Amino acid sequence: MAAPMGEVFSRCSQSQAAAARLHVHEAAPAKGKGLFATKAIRKGETIFVEKPLVSAQFLWNALYKYKACDHCMRSLETAEENSRRLSGNPSLSLPHPEQCTVRKELLHYCPMCQVLYCSTDCRQAALKQYHQVLCLGPSKDDPQHPLNKLQEGWRNMHYPPETASIMLLARMVAMVKQAKDKGRWKKLFSQFCSRTANEEEEIVHKLIGDRFKGQLESLRHLFTDALYDDCLSQWFTREGFRSLFALVGTNGQGIGTSSLSQWVHGCDALELAAPLREELDSFIDQLYKDIERETGDFLNCEGSGLYILQSCCNHSCVPNAESSFPENNFLLHLTALQDIEAGEEICITYLDCCQRERSRHSRHRALRENYLFKCSCPKCESQAGDPDVSSEEEEEGDEGDAEAGAGAGAGAGANLEDEMTEV
Repeated sequence: MAAPMGEVFSRCSQSQAAAARLHVHEAAPAKGKGLFATKAIRKGETIFVEKPLVSAQFLWNALYKYKACDHCMRSLETAEENSRRLSGNPSLSLPHPEQCTVRKELLHYCPMCQVLYCSTDCRQAALKQYHQVLCLGPSKDDPQHPLNKLQEGWRNMHYPPETASIMLLARMVAMVKQAKDKGRWKKLFSQFCSRTANEEEEIVHKLIGDRFKGQLESLRHLFTDALYDDCLSQWFTREGFRSLFALVGTNGQGIGTSSLSQWVHGCDALELAAPLREELDSFIDQLYKDIERETGDFLNCEGSGLYILQSCCNHSCVPNAESSFPENNFLLHLTALQDIEAGEEICITYLDCCQRERSRHSRHRALRENYLFKCSCPKCESQAGDPDVSSEEEEEGDEGDAEAGAGAGAGAGANLEDEMTEV
């Protein structure tokens, strides 16, 4: 899944420093390559900061007015605007507004299609890398434009919560089409993952869901109509298109940015007298309660990207590092969760917090369905003797025992199953 060694550190903010303390090599026959520390790394230390090779905001997320820079995904609402929209309170006023880093005076539009960027640097970077191909110009509101038809086709197949975007694939195509060294970029993308045809099909079906798997061919035709180029003809074949989907499904890293979250972190760092700290913390707690009641869990500008070095990190159910986006843009920070010694593998988790607390069987099912491998991390090995039942089955069993002892109604177990989140 790793890129050529010379390219592995190329997207890091301090590539030489990263290369001096990290190395990519074979982890185990079943795991392929992994990322290893060559020097000791302390808990809480930033291991590296990396820019994605390509990224894109999710289409439904953008449609629902989560306003982000079209290049770096920086949230473009101020923290106060963001909190007003999410809480449904248009008169809400945030204390310490200086902790918001969004600067509206720096925003720039594409003069042709009015796509919004957080700065001239982002607008120029987008234009240089892919936007010449993808700029809709005066056709931005034309539903018959091939790119608009492609996006609409994807939205009709992939509803929230989103896990991918057809525009990530579109930008990959556009980047190769605009590149002077097309071979280099094709090689970079092609080496992100290697899967068999059957594995690719499993990943694609999981990504778009059983309901829409028969529509992949119509999506390929829309993709071809919008973006076909002879130099990438293989990507537009049935097998090539499936491979692109599998690449994104296996390697895509979710990105979440929020001006409100950055404001909260800024407020947390303020040195305040105890009464003022208590007052501010209470305000923030109540704000999040109001947002949860009004909006639910969808708080961030969301998208996904491909990160060369981060994609070298293997999974563990007890990770020693985690990814985050503290700069309110697409820059990925990998941070040590514990001390990591020289020679030790650096692992992240592919599961969310809830999934990591479930049974070994449930975790293995989620990893098998989404990533097609069996985990052999220390936690899984230590639980090898546990029953092969999922967390749902365990809880149903507990519920059944409780009902038998208390004479409870027969429908409780079924209701519990309906309320569980399926992995």
